[in-house]
Order: sequence, then C-alpha cells, then structure tokens
Amino acid sequence: MKKLKLSELGKFSVIIPVLLITLVSFTGCVQQNFELDEVEIDEYNGEKLSSIFEFRENSIKGPQYIDQKNYTLRVSGFVKNPKSYNYQDIINNFQSYKKIITLNCVEGWSVKILWQGLLVKDLIEESDPYEVGNTIIFHAHDGYKTSLPINYIYNNSILLAYKMNNATIPPGRGWPFQLVAESKWGYKWIKWVTEIEISDNINYKGFWESRGYSNSADLNRSFFDI
Repeated sequence: MKKLKLSELGKFSVIIPVLLITLVSFTGCVQQNFELDEVEIDEYNGEKLSSIFEFRENSIKGPQYIDQKNYTLRVSGFVKNPKSYNYQDIINNFQSYKKIITLNCVEGWSVKILWQGLLVKDLIEESDPYEVGNTIIFHAHDGYKTSLPINYIYNNSILLAYKMNNATIPPGRGWPFQLVAESKWGYKWIKWVTEIEISDNINYKGFWESRGYSNSADLNRSFFDI
C-alpha cells in the first residue's frame, strides 16, 4: 500500500515542496498548508481513495481554526435532555464506524474518502428527541447552516466524521467534525459542526438552500430548485 507521509510545514516555508497544495475554487485561488497527525492512506480494502489534499476550499468564510479547549458540540431543540459535549467526550464515548463515501461538489469535482466517525443518530438518542422533531438543523462555527430530515439521518446511518483516510480531519478540512451526507450534494456536508438542533420545521432552508439550491440536495437531481 502506498503511503503519503507529511512533514511539518512552516508558516512561510515548506520543508517538502510537493506538499504545498494550491486549491482553486469559484471564489479564486486559495493556498492551504497543513499537516496531518497520522499517515494518510490512499487505499482501503482494495479500493483507491482520493487524497485529503484534493479538496477545493469553498467555504463561506474560509477555513476555521477552533481551539479544542473551548470547543463545545451542543444537541438542542426538541429534545428532552439538551446536552453539550467537548471534543474528547465524542471521541471516547461513542462507537466509531468507517465508510468509503464520495463527496460530489456542485462545482464539478468529487473525492472518494474513507470517513471515520460516530453515527449522528447515536448522538441524538442520548438527548431523547420528541416525536415532533422531523428535521435536523446543523450549525457550523462560521455561521453556515444546513438541514436534513431526521428520517434520512436515521435510515442511512449518517456519520459525523472526525477522521479522513486514517488521519484526524485537519482544521482546513472541517475539524473537529464534518457531516458525511452520503447521496447528497456537497453543500449538505457541513464542516466545523458546533450544534445539532432538532426542529419541527420540515421546510427549513440553510445558507445555500435559501439562495435557490435544492433543499433535498439529492445527487440524482439538479442542485437548483426549479
């Protein structure tokens, strides 16, 4: 198995030039340098994987850098027991799962990644949601929001990921947690998740959805509402 080992990157210099990646998105050219805490794998169970460095930066406010000491993930809304977790609470106290899932962006690019994380439904069940809750609104550190039906989350065993290709998700890619919204367009794959809100508003529209993007975001349909 081929492995890519990343060396420490300085602020103004790069020890290994090949690791300097320039990402181009519809917002312009964005240069991102970061290191991984583990060796990134490029194959899993015989299936070829994309690299973490093949993503394009297209978030609404650029990469977010969150202090782990101050980080809290809240479960709120129509739940009997609202809860708050720190990063280690999540990592250490919930069953971990792995899935190879492809993220498809509306810009025309895609990446196949081995995701590792917990099931969103396991997290929600800890707070005992009311039956009236039919929608989950996800909140990000940068103010981004999106939503998905609670039945979709439960029926598809949707992950809240903290690892990609065997390495902890780096800040530029969504640390501490990214939603793995399989079978949905990339704008549903919210990064830097800080709150999971149970809502009764099935028609809630997030950042891109309120700007004309499809609320269902199904890959087999246009991402624009027509």
